[in-house]
Amino acid sequence: MKIYNTLTRKKEEFIPLDPSNVRMYSCGPTVYGYAHIGNMRTYLFMDALTRTLRANGYRLTTVMNITDVGHLTDDGDAGEDKMQKAAARQKKTPWEIAAFYSDAFFRDIAELNIVRPDITPRATEHIPDMLAFVEGLVEKGFGYETGDGIYFDIGRFPGYGKLSGLNLDDQLAGARVEVNTEKRHPADFALWKKAPKEHIMQWPSPWGMGYPGWHIECSAMSRRYLGDLFDIHTGGVDHIPVHHENEIAQSEALLGHPAVRYWMHAEFMMVNNGKMSKSLGNTYTVQDLKERGYHPLAFRYFCQNAHYRNKINFTFEAMDAAQTAYLRVLESVARHKAAPAAADQSAYIGAFIEAVNDDLNLPKALGILHSMLKQPADRNVYNAACHFDEIFGLRLADCETIIKEIRSLHAPQGETDPELAELLEKRTAARREKNWAEADRIRDLITQRGYAVRDTANGPVLEKI
Repeated sequence: MKIYNTLTRKKEEFIPLDPSNVRMYSCGPTVYGYAHIGNMRTYLFMDALTRTLRANGYRLTTVMNITDVGHLTDDGDAGEDKMQKAAARQKKTPWEIAAFYSDAFFRDIAELNIVRPDITPRATEHIPDMLAFVEGLVEKGFGYETGDGIYFDIGRFPGYGKLSGLNLDDQLAGARVEVNTEKRHPADFALWKKAPKEHIMQWPSPWGMGYPGWHIECSAMSRRYLGDLFDIHTGGVDHIPVHHENEIAQSEALLGHPAVRYWMHAEFMMVNNGKMSKSLGNTYTVQDLKERGYHPLAFRYFCQNAHYRNKINFTFEAMDAAQTAYLRVLESVARHKAAPAAADQSAYIGAFIEAVNDDLNLPKALGILHSMLKQPADRNVYNAACHFDEIFGLRLADCETIIKEIRSLHAPQGETDPELAELLEKRTAARREKNWAEADRIRDLITQRGYAVRDTANGPVLEKI
């Protein structure tokens, strides 16, 4: 199995420290709002990696943090804590905000069929671990105190910039006017922030009441659950220049050696070939997609059509095409499921394994699935598709159920008539078999119940007459 290591900038054979326990850490959500589909692309990548490792026979311990304190509105340690800001805006406590949006996040990843990581620690539950980490850095001379907190001295760490390729001299020359004149370098980052009295979330420390910096959370919690050296760290490419660069600096400064062997990152999701941002109103959520008639697994299928290291462009036209293609896959799988076993599918299985083991080449793997499904009806094709689905996670074994769910998304709001739904399904089956007379007869029955049938690329839609 080969994976691309951001740190070395090349594809490498994956050689775990311990094949019986591959240890992987993934940067999780800051739970001050709903996660958007760009975030979800990164978690789908994490899930594909997890599934592929397990399909290769590895046992895993997977950890994903929940950031519920310390992540400021500016990744460069400026602004308010995102949790406190959301709490003030919604007139709730930060803990109420964290509980609400954590539940929403886990609901969304469940709908996307993302396997929940083994351990999902919350930052607020690990303050002692973070304080011990910061104290260790101060003792070693890597941390220093200012009027507003404890900062990491990147000048003491010669390897700073090795993940992102940042040149500190260029960064210093182009730095903005520094607000905190006590910092030794503009890129020095907060390990611990001193809290003003009115700050809701604060804990006692050797430097007075305060709260952790965002970056220290991941270093402390990954060490707590995965040890001083673990196999893989994942996240989005937006984490490379700041968050992950800072993680590397503080972890290696404390430990005296690397903490992570392979760094892996998912590329950005664009929207209409532009940036996804709240200011543009295009940060759609999984629930937004459902309200527009898309099945969450159609979005999962959409993401698998692009390699995780390539940008992917989201449009609703592309989602229409993805849902139509996904529905056709499900219908084809159902056709093979009902047939007797016939031909050997080992050649397709071998090609599939080769594709996914080549740095998670899911687009190529999907192409192999499509080619295999074109064969005459054969239960062995269904069995192989289910084997592939251990990695795809598209619930192909539940094809009949998902087909009904997708079609129900196009039914009128509040429509619960099971007989009407059954008629619509029978009409679709008749059209698939090119039995036009029967399809027209069923359409007339639906019309008698007060609905017109409109055929769309995503399936039939019922409209009240």
